[in-house]
Amino acid sequence: MRQAEIFYKDRPAGILTENDTGYEFYYLPEYLLSETARPISLTLSLQEKIYTSPTLFPFFDGLIPEGWLLDVALRNTDISILDRMSLLLTCCKDCIGAVSVVPVEEKDEGHV
Repeated sequence: MRQAEIFYKDRPAGILTENDTGYEFYYLPEYLLSETARPISLTLSLQEKIYTSPTLFPFFDGLIPEGWLLDVALRNTDISILDRMSLLLTCCKDCIGAVSVVPVEEKDEGHV
């Protein structure tokens, strides 16, 4: 399971998760309670319910670079073009626009 914290204008807005069944996205409760909360996308309106999809949500897939910039990312990493979550986590921390994607580090269950 891999996760990313989704920021909107430098504010934590939600969590994107890749799991065995696909993808989930939900808005953070504190973000939803904010008077200035805005949806990160027209296709992901503000709601408490978790969004689910068997494939990466088109909005997030659209953040991944294309063309020569994608070629540069692929040449400098061991990521497959088919591994959309890895590309999102690697390339989208500092996107153009209001949304950014920050990987959530997996916790090592074996250490205290």
